[in-house]
Amino acid sequence: MRVVIAGGSGSLGQRIARDLIGRGVDVVVLSRSATPVRWGRHVRWDGRTVGSWAAELSGAALVNLCGELVFRPATPANIELLTRSRTEPTRALARACASLDGPPRVLVQMSTLAIYGDAGESVLDESAPPADGPPQMAGVARAWEEASAEIIAARRVTLRTGIVFDPGTPAFDRIAGFVRWGLGGRMGSGRQWISWLHVDDLCAIVRRCLDDPGLSGIVHATSPEPVRNSDLMAAFRRTLHRPVGLPAPAPLVRVGSVFMRADPMLALTGRHCVPARLRDAGFEFTHPELEPALADLLGGGAHR
Repeated sequence: MRVVIAGGSGSLGQRIARDLIGRGVDVVVLSRSATPVRWGRHVRWDGRTVGSWAAELSGAALVNLCGELVFRPATPANIELLTRSRTEPTRALARACASLDGPPRVLVQMSTLAIYGDAGESVLDESAPPADGPPQMAGVARAWEEASAEIIAARRVTLRTGIVFDPGTPAFDRIAGFVRWGLGGRMGSGRQWISWLHVDDLCAIVRRCLDDPGLSGIVHATSPEPVRNSDLMAAFRRTLHRPVGLPAPAPLVRVGSVFMRADPMLALTGRHCVPARLRDAGFEFTHPELEPALADLLGGGAHR
């Protein structure tokens, strides 16, 4: 089996590549960087035009991870950058697939549960409609999914992911850093729901989507046990042995985001999402509960 990971040079792409290679898969990483990747056969592309790299897609599975990191202020320029960094390479993939004699056998298109915006207390499964905003969250995700609809594939899965917890990634390291600095109290009201996922379960879900012909359409990649922000921060404090964490009211989060060059809505909004399709397919999470998952991640599990 050959799997092509577009945009696979980032931390999550390399996690997925490493996992697949460990199971005997031929992994090709499409990257705009000249620096070779550690995991996977490195093939350069420009993310805009169809080139010789397109031949790698013939008969392969395709995982599309392309896109700049969302941790930046929600300015019009940044929203445009985030959108273009996803839609432009996705449309290049679509043109490449259209040029082949046979399409990829499966497309796993990465997306995000942020497509539902700030969903409040609603419990969302894969039948929930996307929100109209905020533009840096729902707007960017909708544009990415719309562009991916142009990719021809024998089977298609759109994987809407929660916040993936993995040391070394911006989301995880930022939360852990706040806790270590004594700032690990609730953010905003603390009642916003956080849909999260251990990186090992992300890799297992990607494998399931690649292998299971019964999975197609939208699939939620998130733990079956979402938590409120206040409970999330408390679990981090317990795991890191920090009994005290100063809370960050919404105005303080907004002010702090200016200095951190981040979007405060990433911390102040939430979604209570459930993995209904995976549950119905009998998928078993290795780390369904938050506190044991954090103990594994922060305690240096043997798989790290």
